[in-house]
Amino acid sequence: MTVPETVDRVVLTAAVVLIIIAGAGLLTRIWRGPSMLDRAISLDVCAALIIAGLGAKSAFARDPFYFPIMLVLAFLGFTGSVGIARFIAVRDRPKRKPQKEEEAK
Repeated sequence: MTVPETVDRVVLTAAVVLIIIAGAGLLTRIWRGPSMLDRAISLDVCAALIIAGLGAKSAFARDPFYFPIMLVLAFLGFTGSVGIARFIAVRDRPKRKPQKEEEAK
């Protein structure tokens, strides 16, 4: 094994270890998250970690098979985040005060 291949393996191994550590922290945030928004953001980050894990697996195997899967997961993560943000925005919107009849005239 040449030096660049060794460095490549070490960097990819470090990336996988960091993804696993981030996943453990993410599961902690999902479990303990004080609000629904924290949990929603954690699930979005979960999608990003899955994509990163697939990217690392693809780099280890030197196989581009997972790229379309990563693209679909990124799209689903984005649309899920937008949907959750819209739901929370509607739910947390301040209620409008009814206008008095005098102000309406």
